[in-house]
Amino acid sequence: MPKPVTLTIAGGIGHLQLNRPEAANTINMPLAVALGEAVSRLAENDAVKAVLLTGNGKRFCAGGDISAFAESSDQGRFLTELATTIDRAVQALESLQKPVVAAVHGAVAGGGLGIMLAADIIIAAEGTSFVFAYPSIGLTPDCGTSASLPQAMGLHRALAFALSGRSLSTSQALSQGLVTEVVTDPLVRAQEVAASWVAGAPGALGDVRKLLRESRGHSRGEMGTREAVTIGKRMATEEAQFLIPAFLSR
Repeated sequence: MPKPVTLTIAGGIGHLQLNRPEAANTINMPLAVALGEAVSRLAENDAVKAVLLTGNGKRFCAGGDISAFAESSDQGRFLTELATTIDRAVQALESLQKPVVAAVHGAVAGGGLGIMLAADIIIAAEGTSFVFAYPSIGLTPDCGTSASLPQAMGLHRALAFALSGRSLSTSQALSQGLVTEVVTDPLVRAQEVAASWVAGAPGALGDVRKLLRESRGHSRGEMGTREAVTIGKRMATEEAQFLIPAFLSR
């Protein structure tokens, strides 16, 4: 049986792929568990300098696997356990100290939005559809979407999207801050981004992502302290010790 999430590593890039193409990469318990395990491997592997996130098949991720919800004998308990498991995986992806780029296509719905928004740069294929989806089946967000969506779009745009029941086109998603770029081939463009990170200063970029993402839960004063500690530590790294003299010698 194919793995619901695959991880391949080459050239310093860890390629994390949702792999339930026959089910639009919808989230069931095996996928949730596998995503968490794959992210743990990425975190522990020093050879990985940047992460590429994709979905196999025609759609990036169509949200939760509704058939799995419906078939459960205790639907509420099952859904709570599934939401908790996938949220752990998404939080782990968000907290990676390595930059993450996502290439999305087809459709991104429900929990797929939360997985997508764990990336720092989001490259969307032309024609991709973005759907909040939860209220259409009487449910509410998971995968951290209630936090990450307003962070990306702003509160009122996120509310308008979430409460309208309407999908966003790629041009709307771009103009409202949900995605970074819209291109014909998002995988090629995302690979270029990841490769540029690896060739640059991936350690510094990982620390930058960590600081910016942590800022959501800390005061301005706390972040100033964290910045000072981090920049002091960065000065002792091989990256900084190589790049600073190179800069000065120009």
